[in-house]
Amino acid sequence: MEIAQAIRNDNHLPAWSPEAFEAQLRDKGRSYHIHHPFNVRMNAGGCTPDEIRCWVTNRFYYQICIPRKDAAILANMPLRADRRLWIERILDHDGHDDHKGSAAGGIEAWTRLGEAVGIAREDLWSLRGVVPAVRFACDAYVNFAAKAPWQEAVCSSLTEMFAPQIHKDRLATWPTHYPWIESDGLAYFRNRIPLASRDVEHGLRVTLGHFNTREAQHHALDILQFKLDILWTMLDAIEKACQ
Repeated sequence: MEIAQAIRNDNHLPAWSPEAFEAQLRDKGRSYHIHHPFNVRMNAGGCTPDEIRCWVTNRFYYQICIPRKDAAILANMPLRADRRLWIERILDHDGHDDHKGSAAGGIEAWTRLGEAVGIAREDLWSLRGVVPAVRFACDAYVNFAAKAPWQEAVCSSLTEMFAPQIHKDRLATWPTHYPWIESDGLAYFRNRIPLASRDVEHGLRVTLGHFNTREAQHHALDILQFKLDILWTMLDAIEKACQ
Protein backbone atom coordinates (compact mmCIF):
# COMPACT_ATOMS: atom_id res chain seq x y z
CA MET A 1 0.00 0.00 0.00
CA GLU A 2 1.42 3.38 -1.02
CA ILE A 3 0.90 6.50 1.07
CA ALA A 4 -0.33 9.43 -1.01
CA GLN A 5 1.85 12.52 -0.85
CA ALA A 6 0.49 16.03 -1.26
CA ILE A 7 2.32 18.52 -3.45
CA ARG A 8 4.09 20.91 -1.08
CA ASN A 9 5.80 24.18 -1.81
CA ASP A 10 8.65 23.72 0.66
CA ASN A 11 10.11 20.41 -0.53
CA HIS A 12 13.04 22.30 -2.03
CA LEU A 13 14.03 23.69 1.37
CA PRO A 14 16.64 22.12 3.63
CA ALA A 15 15.55 19.35 5.95
CA TRP A 16 14.19 20.28 9.33
CA SER A 17 16.62 19.79 12.18
CA PRO A 18 16.08 16.56 14.16
CA GLU A 19 14.46 18.60 16.93
CA ALA A 20 12.09 20.41 14.57
CA PHE A 21 11.24 17.19 12.74
CA GLU A 22 10.47 15.40 16.00
CA ALA A 23 8.24 18.31 17.00
CA GLN A 24 6.33 17.93 13.71
CA LEU A 25 5.88 14.21 14.36
CA ARG A 26 4.68 14.79 17.92
CA ASP A 27 2.26 17.44 16.74
CA LYS A 28 0.40 14.67 14.92
CA GLY A 29 -0.92 13.68 18.34
CA ARG A 30 -3.81 16.04 17.64
CA SER A 31 -5.20 13.28 15.39
CA TYR A 32 -4.69 10.45 17.89
CA HIS A 33 -7.77 8.45 18.78
CA ILE A 34 -7.54 9.62 22.37
CA HIS A 35 -9.66 12.51 21.03
CA HIS A 36 -12.24 10.26 19.32
CA PRO A 37 -15.75 10.87 20.74
CA PHE A 38 -16.13 7.20 21.66
CA ASN A 39 -12.86 7.15 23.59
CA VAL A 40 -13.75 10.41 25.33
CA ARG A 41 -17.13 8.99 26.33
CA MET A 42 -15.60 5.70 27.44
CA ASN A 43 -13.09 7.40 29.74
CA ALA A 44 -15.83 9.65 31.12
CA GLY A 45 -17.81 6.61 32.24
CA GLY A 46 -20.46 6.90 29.54
CA CYS A 47 -20.23 3.39 28.10
CA THR A 48 -22.47 0.49 29.00
CA PRO A 49 -20.99 -2.92 29.87
CA ASP A 50 -21.98 -4.16 26.40
CA GLU A 51 -20.16 -1.24 24.78
CA ILE A 52 -17.02 -1.95 26.80
CA ARG A 53 -17.20 -5.59 25.77
CA CYS A 54 -17.69 -4.58 22.12
CA TRP A 55 -14.60 -2.38 22.29
CA VAL A 56 -12.48 -5.06 23.97
CA THR A 57 -13.61 -7.66 21.43
CA ASN A 58 -12.76 -5.56 18.39
CA ARG A 59 -9.51 -4.17 19.73
CA PHE A 60 -8.41 -7.74 20.36
CA TYR A 61 -8.12 -8.20 16.61
CA TYR A 62 -5.69 -5.30 16.54
CA GLN A 63 -3.72 -6.88 19.39
CA ILE A 64 -3.24 -10.16 17.54
CA CYS A 65 -2.24 -8.28 14.39
CA ILE A 66 0.55 -6.35 16.11
CA PRO A 67 3.10 -9.21 16.26
CA ARG A 68 2.20 -10.16 12.67
CA LYS A 69 2.91 -6.57 11.66
CA ASP A 70 6.18 -6.57 13.58
CA ALA A 71 7.21 -9.90 12.08
CA ALA A 72 6.62 -8.45 8.61
CA ILE A 73 8.86 -5.48 9.45
CA LEU A 74 11.49 -7.81 10.89
CA ALA A 75 11.53 -9.85 7.68
CA ASN A 76 12.45 -6.72 5.70
CA MET A 77 15.36 -5.72 7.95
CA PRO A 78 18.67 -6.75 6.37
CA LEU A 79 20.84 -6.09 9.42
CA ARG A 80 20.99 -8.38 12.44
CA ALA A 81 21.43 -5.44 14.82
CA ASP A 82 18.09 -3.99 13.73
CA ARG A 83 16.36 -7.35 13.96
CA ARG A 84 17.69 -7.93 17.47
CA LEU A 85 16.03 -4.72 18.63
CA TRP A 86 12.78 -5.21 16.77
CA ILE A 87 12.16 -8.80 17.81
CA GLU A 88 11.51 -7.59 21.36
CA ARG A 89 8.22 -6.13 20.14
CA ILE A 90 7.03 -9.51 18.93
CA LEU A 91 7.93 -11.12 22.24
CA ASP A 92 6.18 -8.33 24.12
CA HIS A 93 2.90 -9.43 22.57
CA ASP A 94 3.35 -13.16 21.95
CA GLY A 95 5.19 -13.81 25.20
CA HIS A 96 8.58 -15.30 26.00
CA ASP A 97 10.46 -17.74 28.23
CA ASP A 98 7.89 -19.74 30.22
CA HIS A 99 4.98 -17.60 28.97
CA LYS A 100 3.67 -17.20 32.52
CA GLY A 101 2.87 -14.09 34.51
CA SER A 102 4.47 -10.99 33.03
CA ALA A 103 6.17 -13.18 30.42
CA ALA A 104 2.82 -14.25 28.99
CA GLY A 105 2.73 -11.24 26.67
CA GLY A 106 0.32 -8.53 25.67
CA ILE A 107 -2.13 -10.78 23.84
CA GLU A 108 -2.59 -12.84 26.98
CA ALA A 109 -2.95 -9.67 29.04
CA TRP A 110 -5.68 -8.48 26.67
CA THR A 111 -7.37 -11.85 26.99
CA ARG A 112 -7.37 -11.30 30.74
CA LEU A 113 -8.97 -7.91 30.15
CA GLY A 114 -11.65 -9.67 28.12
CA GLU A 115 -12.34 -12.06 30.96
CA ALA A 116 -12.44 -9.16 33.42
CA VAL A 117 -15.21 -7.45 31.44
CA GLY A 118 -17.16 -10.69 31.07
CA ILE A 119 -16.00 -12.18 27.77
CA ALA A 120 -15.12 -15.86 27.85
CA ARG A 121 -11.68 -16.66 26.47
CA GLU A 122 -13.03 -18.90 23.73
CA ASP A 123 -15.51 -16.21 22.64
CA LEU A 124 -12.79 -13.56 22.43
CA TRP A 125 -10.43 -15.83 20.49
CA SER A 126 -13.17 -16.93 18.09
CA LEU A 127 -13.15 -13.38 16.62
CA ARG A 128 -16.87 -13.74 15.91
CA GLY A 129 -17.56 -10.29 17.33
CA VAL A 130 -15.01 -8.45 15.19
CA VAL A 131 -16.73 -6.18 12.67
CA PRO A 132 -15.58 -6.18 9.01
CA ALA A 133 -14.27 -2.59 9.05
CA VAL A 134 -11.97 -3.35 11.98
CA ARG A 135 -10.64 -6.43 10.21
CA PHE A 136 -10.08 -4.40 7.05
CA ALA A 137 -8.23 -1.60 8.86
CA CYS A 138 -5.96 -3.98 10.78
CA ASP A 139 -5.24 -6.14 7.75
CA ALA A 140 -4.40 -3.01 5.74
CA TYR A 141 -1.83 -2.09 8.37
CA VAL A 142 -0.23 -5.53 8.31
CA ASN A 143 -0.16 -5.40 4.51
CA PHE A 144 1.50 -1.98 4.58
CA ALA A 145 4.16 -3.19 7.01
CA ALA A 146 4.94 -6.16 4.78
CA LYS A 147 5.31 -4.16 1.56
CA ALA A 148 6.77 -0.82 2.65
CA PRO A 149 10.47 -0.21 3.19
CA TRP A 150 11.15 -1.21 6.76
CA GLN A 151 12.07 2.31 7.82
CA GLU A 152 8.65 3.54 6.68
CA ALA A 153 6.93 0.77 8.60
CA VAL A 154 8.94 1.71 11.69
CA CYS A 155 7.82 5.31 11.25
CA SER A 156 4.19 4.18 11.26
CA SER A 157 4.73 2.67 14.70
CA LEU A 158 5.35 6.11 16.19
CA THR A 159 1.73 6.38 17.26
CA GLU A 160 3.30 4.82 20.37
CA MET A 161 4.42 8.38 21.21
CA PHE A 162 0.84 9.12 22.20
CA ALA A 163 -0.09 5.76 23.74
CA PRO A 164 1.14 6.20 27.35
CA GLN A 165 -1.40 8.93 28.02
CA ILE A 166 -4.33 6.89 26.75
CA HIS A 167 -3.30 4.01 29.01
CA LYS A 168 -2.85 6.34 31.99
CA ASP A 169 -6.31 7.79 31.38
CA ARG A 170 -7.89 4.34 31.49
CA LEU A 171 -6.03 3.42 34.65
CA ALA A 172 -7.14 6.67 36.26
CA THR A 173 -10.82 6.61 35.27
CA TRP A 174 -11.96 3.03 34.77
CA PRO A 175 -11.77 1.87 38.41
CA THR A 176 -14.15 4.69 39.34
CA HIS A 177 -16.49 4.58 36.35
CA TYR A 178 -16.50 0.81 35.82
CA PRO A 179 -16.00 -0.79 39.25
CA TRP A 180 -17.55 -3.99 37.90
CA ILE A 181 -14.37 -4.64 35.88
CA GLU A 182 -11.92 -6.80 37.82
CA SER A 183 -8.82 -4.71 38.57
CA ASP A 184 -6.41 -7.44 37.48
CA GLY A 185 -7.80 -7.07 33.98
CA LEU A 186 -6.23 -3.62 33.66
CA ALA A 187 -2.69 -5.03 33.69
CA TYR A 188 -2.37 -4.60 29.92
CA PHE A 189 -2.58 -0.81 30.28
CA ARG A 190 -0.05 -0.73 33.11
CA ASN A 191 2.40 -2.95 31.24
CA ARG A 192 2.32 -0.97 28.02
CA ILE A 193 3.37 2.38 29.49
CA PRO A 194 7.10 1.58 29.94
CA LEU A 195 7.22 -0.59 26.83
CA ALA A 196 5.76 2.17 24.67
CA SER A 197 8.41 4.60 25.90
CA ARG A 198 11.17 2.13 25.00
CA ASP A 199 9.68 1.53 21.55
CA VAL A 200 9.36 5.25 20.84
CA GLU A 201 13.04 5.84 21.55
CA HIS A 202 14.02 3.24 18.97
CA GLY A 203 11.39 4.28 16.42
CA LEU A 204 12.40 7.92 16.62
CA ARG A 205 16.06 7.07 16.18
CA VAL A 206 15.29 5.21 12.96
CA THR A 207 12.86 7.83 11.65
CA LEU A 208 14.96 10.90 12.42
CA GLY A 209 17.99 9.26 10.81
CA HIS A 210 16.30 7.88 7.69
CA PHE A 211 14.03 10.72 6.58
CA ASN A 212 16.72 13.34 6.04
CA THR A 213 15.33 15.64 3.35
CA ARG A 214 12.34 17.98 3.62
CA GLU A 215 10.42 15.90 1.06
CA ALA A 216 11.20 12.67 2.91
CA GLN A 217 10.20 14.24 6.22
CA HIS A 218 6.84 15.23 4.78
CA HIS A 219 6.45 11.64 3.61
CA ALA A 220 7.14 10.42 7.14
CA LEU A 221 4.40 12.72 8.44
CA ASP A 222 2.02 11.25 5.84
CA ILE A 223 2.92 7.73 6.99
CA LEU A 224 2.25 8.60 10.61
CA GLN A 225 -1.07 10.17 9.61
CA PHE A 226 -1.97 6.97 7.77
CA LYS A 227 -1.50 4.98 10.97
CA LEU A 228 -3.45 7.54 12.97
CA ASP A 229 -6.26 7.26 10.43
CA ILE A 230 -6.32 3.48 10.86
CA LEU A 231 -6.76 3.81 14.62
CA TRP A 232 -9.46 6.47 14.20
CA THR A 233 -11.29 4.40 11.59
CA MET A 234 -11.31 1.43 13.92
CA LEU A 235 -13.06 3.47 16.60
CA ASP A 236 -15.54 4.79 14.04
CA ALA A 237 -16.43 1.17 13.22
CA ILE A 238 -16.53 0.12 16.87
CA GLU A 239 -18.76 3.04 17.81
CA LYS A 240 -21.21 2.12 15.04
CA ALA A 241 -21.14 -1.57 16.05
CA CYS A 242 -22.01 -0.62 19.64
CA GLN A 243 -25.17 1.25 18.66
